Amino acid sequence: MLQQFYPQVFHDFRYELNKDMQIAAAHFIDHKDAGQCRETHGHTYFINLTIAGDNLDDSGFLVNFKVLKDEIHGMYDHTLLNDHSSFEDGLPTTEVVARQFWEQVDNRLAVLENRPYCLQVIVRETPTSYAIYRPKRGDHR
Repeated sequence: MLQQFYPQVFHDFRYELNKDMQIAAAHFIDHKDAGQCRETHGHTYFINLTIAGDNLDDSGFLVNFKVLKDEIHGMYDHTLLNDHSSFEDGLPTTEVVARQFWEQVDNRLAVLENRPYCLQVIVRETPTSYAIYRPKRGDHR
């Protein structure tokens, strides 16, 4: 795997981790302006999650990497994104996918006693195109 570097999120948390993963998924964009993307097609999405916090859990983790992988890869790999209720609007664009992944991960992190935060989600749809979602202050649960 090629080592990748991502745009930094400046913060004052003590710990930061990044989790890379990939999923194979299909989608279509149900909008008149979507051009060829109106047709069902697939991608190998490369995803990066940036998680930060001040406290580790009892096991010494900010968050276990497996928790993050299960939350995204476990749900979306080898699926049609449009079939997921989170994309019912028919617009699973790269930007919307990044936002949805952030919402899902942030909801999962919100129940952890040490409360880490998801600072950004990067979704690379092709080798030359990616989107970043970063929450505004106050967006965390």
